[in-house]
Amino acid sequence: MREAEIHFFGEKVGRLWEDELGFGFQYEKEYLRIESPRAIAHTLPLQREPFTSQQLHPFFDGLIPEGWLLELASTSWKLNPRDIMGLLLSCCRECIGAVQVITSGDER
Repeated sequence: MREAEIHFFGEKVGRLWEDELGFGFQYEKEYLRIESPRAIAHTLPLQREPFTSQQLHPFFDGLIPEGWLLELASTSWKLNPRDIMGLLLSCCRECIGAVQVITSGDER
């Protein structure tokens, strides 16, 4: 199983994982308890239950580079362009926008 912390505006808000059943995302209980939690996307509304699917949720898939940038990332870092979770973990720690994908154990 591979997993990552999802940060939103610098705050840990949830966990993303890939296992033998597919992909999942779940908001942290602590994040849901704060005064005004915000969903990271309209398609990922605040809820306690995990979002699970056999495919990576479109919101996270949209963070992965495309075209020449995907080719550059996959050749420079020797990544399989079909390994969606690997690309997300490698390319989306410092992506543009409010969301960061941080592999467990990485320093922030």
